[in-house]
Amino acid sequence: MDSKTKKITTTAMLCAIAYVMVVIGRIPVVLFLKYDPKDIIITLGGLIWGPMTSFIVSVIVSLIEMVTISENGPIGLIMNIVSTCSFACTASFIYKKKRTLSGAVIGLVAGSLMMVVVMLLWNYLITPIYMGYPREAVAELLIPAFLPFNLLKAGLNAGFTFLLYKPITMALRKAGYISDSQNMQSRKPIGLWLLAGGIVITCILLILSFNGII
Repeated sequence: MDSKTKKITTTAMLCAIAYVMVVIGRIPVVLFLKYDPKDIIITLGGLIWGPMTSFIVSVIVSLIEMVTISENGPIGLIMNIVSTCSFACTASFIYKKKRTLSGAVIGLVAGSLMMVVVMLLWNYLITPIYMGYPREAVAELLIPAFLPFNLLKAGLNAGFTFLLYKPITMALRKAGYISDSQNMQSRKPIGLWLLAGGIVITCILLILSFNGII
């Protein structure tokens, strides 16, 4: 299989997995805001094959989502793309420039901060249009609702991406889809794995508490 065919195949595979994550993985967090894990898949694709892969997969999945299960039309499509790309493309762009453990951590942290800031701004500007809420009401929800939601989303995305990157790249390398040079070069970051796991567990517990489960 040549490199072009591999790229098309892996892009299609990422799109399919990310869409399945949207369909079966949506979790209510607060108010009408729901978390789905598709950004993890899209970010992993970007870390392995570059930020353009994240962008392409984000657009394709968001388009499919819009015509199948979304009720928010083109505006929801744009919000999905902006949210995913602000995290995934930022993280993968930084990692592309510095393919080390520190580059991955810096990329994921920067992507998390970028997504939180961008989505607070876009929720303030766009949510009143497609949700029909007065802008003043949306502004009052920014800190108590949108900020914690996006922080939780960023924490889950970054934590799961960090934990899954190594096993995913090892599997793809064994299957011949990537070379050794595309793998993160570092010693085993036990402390960072524990930190990422702690962040994921904390975010999950917070979501469960928000939904009255615990």
